[in-house]
Amino acid sequence: MILTMKLVRAVALGASLTHGATTPQRRQLPPDFDPSTLPTYNGTGPTMLRFGCNQLSVDRIDPLVNPGAVPSPHQHQIVGGDAFTASMPLSDIAARSTCTTCSYSDDFSNYWTANLYFRAHNGSYKRVPQAPGRFQPFFGNDTFASSTSGGMLVYYVSPGQNQVTSFPPGFRMFVGDALLRADPFATGASAYNLSTQTCFRCYNAPDFGGDMFRPCLDPSVDTMHLPQRPCYGIRSNILFPTCWDGVSLDSADHKSHVAYPVEGPHIFDGIGTAEVCPASHPVKIPQVMVEINWDTTAFNELWWGPDWHDKVNATSPHPRQPFVLSTGDETGYSQHADYVFGWKGDSLHVAMEAGCAGANCPGMATQTMQPADACEVSELAGDSYGGWLPTLPGNPPQPTPTGKGKGKGKGKGN
Repeated sequence: MILTMKLVRAVALGASLTHGATTPQRRQLPPDFDPSTLPTYNGTGPTMLRFGCNQLSVDRIDPLVNPGAVPSPHQHQIVGGDAFTASMPLSDIAARSTCTTCSYSDDFSNYWTANLYFRAHNGSYKRVPQAPGRFQPFFGNDTFASSTSGGMLVYYVSPGQNQVTSFPPGFRMFVGDALLRADPFATGASAYNLSTQTCFRCYNAPDFGGDMFRPCLDPSVDTMHLPQRPCYGIRSNILFPTCWDGVSLDSADHKSHVAYPVEGPHIFDGIGTAEVCPASHPVKIPQVMVEINWDTTAFNELWWGPDWHDKVNATSPHPRQPFVLSTGDETGYSQHADYVFGWKGDSLHVAMEAGCAGANCPGMATQTMQPADACEVSELAGDSYGGWLPTLPGNPPQPTPTGKGKGKGKGKGN
């Protein structure tokens, strides 16, 4: 199937919440957009995989940053292969896995991020549910991504044949910083403006309102920090670097073996990864992006309670936003993602050379939701995270509650 970038710009570059809609919503393209200027996914050009992964586990472990620690400091939500555990050796993860929650059944990789919580007026917390991806008939009738239970969408991009090197067995990387509470570029902590690499999209109306442009590129709905207004769902997008030193499977900080291109971080355009990689990291690798839809709509009526208004600063245009990441961060700047490669054999290489798009690329094995939903691992930390909680799991540093709202949070969840 040949797909033009017109379709990619129109519908493919972001999953959205379906607020009771039975027909997939299609967004209008900018009037000056000329699809003839962009290449097609025609079997020889770019590849853009876009596929769903069901929830594997929610747990307070982190085999990259805190290997072997049970529990780790904060909670994550995990998708992918069932080899995921508190320690993961630098070996072929696919060979250690028996199942995966992803629709591409040869992808036993693991992907994990922090969770999002709503904080009630009295300081109690409730985990925000994750919504499935938006149904996209343009990508081979992919119903898997639109029917996941929790989980996320995963994207891989290659500019074309012989343009990137697929990851070797044992490879892993990490992007972001769980301790950030401010824009690292503004503070001088980063040499790059990373607003195109990690963002939250605030849907401004039901049925994916405002979902018009590529991830992290629309300032009217995209921010590095958590949105400062109620949204009809919030979408997280997190992109990994696209250059590798060509040798190391990992590094001490899980970051130093990968890097951004000389020209700076590559935006997500569905067709490219890097123009020029630095001499220290000369190998171009696929662009990996994860995407999570947080269904915040049920909390909107709680947002505007009087106790959320800033009563000290009368000029504040908005009440204090009530969401917090499982790191204890109410700014959103600590958004991060971990990746452990686990594609079987040369299947990722085949995909990156296929010149296709979506979740049904020719020659790639797929599975239905039934075996993906049956794939699971035991949760090790034993935290309660259902219902209303008095603290975040692990009780990481949290903002001090303001106001005396009624709240609902007395129990430990279920």
